[in-house]
Amino acid sequence: MRIAIYGSRRQQDAAPIVARFLDILRERNVDVVMHRKLYRHLLDTIPGSLQSIGTVTESTHFNADMAVSLGGDGTFLRTAMWVGDKQIPIVGVNTGHLGYLTSLTIDQLPNLLDMVASDRFRIERRGLIRLDAPFLGDHFYPYALNEFALTREDTASMISASVNVDGVALGDYRADGLLVCTSTGSTAYNLSVGGPIVQPTVDVHVIAPVAAHSLAMRPLVVDARAEISIVPSGRAQRVRLALDGRSADVDMGTEICLSKAPFKVLVMQLADYTFADALREKLHWGLS
Repeated sequence: MRIAIYGSRRQQDAAPIVARFLDILRERNVDVVMHRKLYRHLLDTIPGSLQSIGTVTESTHFNADMAVSLGGDGTFLRTAMWVGDKQIPIVGVNTGHLGYLTSLTIDQLPNLLDMVASDRFRIERRGLIRLDAPFLGDHFYPYALNEFALTREDTASMISASVNVDGVALGDYRADGLLVCTSTGSTAYNLSVGGPIVQPTVDVHVIAPVAAHSLAMRPLVVDARAEISIVPSGRAQRVRLALDGRSADVDMGTEICLSKAPFKVLVMQLADYTFADALREKLHWGLS
């Protein structure tokens, strides 16, 4: 068995538990691939437990039976980018705050192998958004598990975004920005701008304006298979786009094309943990 481990750098409190987990992996002859940034951080806190790490790399050219994401939601998104299209199931271990994408607490980490062996997990296939943007170059990872965002570039002027869905004009969104999110990302930026919460396994995208300048412009749910094109305009010369927080500036008038990614992210969830449980525990759904 081979496990890939990615993590945020803020692991001071979690380091003793991570060390115990790594010791268990060594005892059970599990091969470990660890991202170099996490390895460098842990080297200062638990050097002894790192001696059995088989591969340390920043490269995406690796394979594994399972990936472990140590951190919060942001770390999970970066883990998904590291894994890419390799179809490696990812389990999120929360060492942060909300951890909406994570399945386990840090205290549960040492029990991970036993939980896998006893079929405590199910696999959810989560869709991604693909950005067709050759003008950004090959270095820009063109997929987002949460959302695509179009925002103003250091200016108070609003943006006008002409949106087409499957070649049909939808309208001009006049707003501070525009989001297109996956069902997984519906509880992220989308939620804060008044967009709908979507069950994460439903294959749809949500188009939602940020601070719309018209009450008629409301969030809209479309089929994830729909091709979405956006042409921004405004007083500024450039506009900022972002995929899961990775940003770049492009010229106004540039056509931005979004579509469904050709692969999905495999998310490991506890078999007895439901979407309703996540709403209640992490968003305090229905609590007075």
